[in-house]
Amino acid sequence: MLFTASTVLPLRLRPKSAGAWALLLGLWLVLVASIAAPDLDKTQALAQQRYGARAAETVAAWRRMMEEARALSDADKLTQVNTFFNRRILFEDDIVIWQQADYWATPLEFMGRGAGDCEDFSIAKYITLQMLGIGNERLRLIYVRAKSGSSASFAHMVLGFYPQPSEEPLILDNLISSVRPASQRSDLAPVFSFNNDGLWVGGATASAADPTTRLSRWRDVLERMRQDGL
Repeated sequence: MLFTASTVLPLRLRPKSAGAWALLLGLWLVLVASIAAPDLDKTQALAQQRYGARAAETVAAWRRMMEEARALSDADKLTQVNTFFNRRILFEDDIVIWQQADYWATPLEFMGRGAGDCEDFSIAKYITLQMLGIGNERLRLIYVRAKSGSSASFAHMVLGFYPQPSEEPLILDNLISSVRPASQRSDLAPVFSFNNDGLWVGGATASAADPTTRLSRWRDVLERMRQDGL
């Protein structure tokens, strides 16, 4: 998760010496680091507690994958993350997993159940790439209409990686194994996209709204992720 400065409580101390300023700066950096860093030990412990040993091993494998991916290029990080979730987690409808028509799972819930739908795959990949140092401004969750053969299109979610905000995104999708440029995904028609910072309609380059205001499920999953240590 990325955190903004508004998440951090302001300190009201007014030190007068350079040493005091240095001490305050050090304390401030420790505070910010403690807020910004995900608590993966907590996440793994919760996986064991809520879902059992198999889920805890999935979270442990996820952590190992991230450690191996940290030194890779952005392109290789995309492939590593996409492959990890597509191979390890099963696709299943929300009604089967959660007995709800539409439920957005946290990465812990997703890995804990070992199954999820397109939103769950996309959210888990989004959070994981952020934790690997890819900036929020380069990632968007994208709602699309997807075509399958000659059948009618269906609602679907993918993750887009934008090398630059105005450039063509690379698409991470649970429907296919490879990461491909959007121009090679003629089966997908974008509807809107969002991340922690904004919401974009169609091909717009300017954000149209605050996603946490417009998307109640996104606001809800962000809060549950904080409770999960992410």
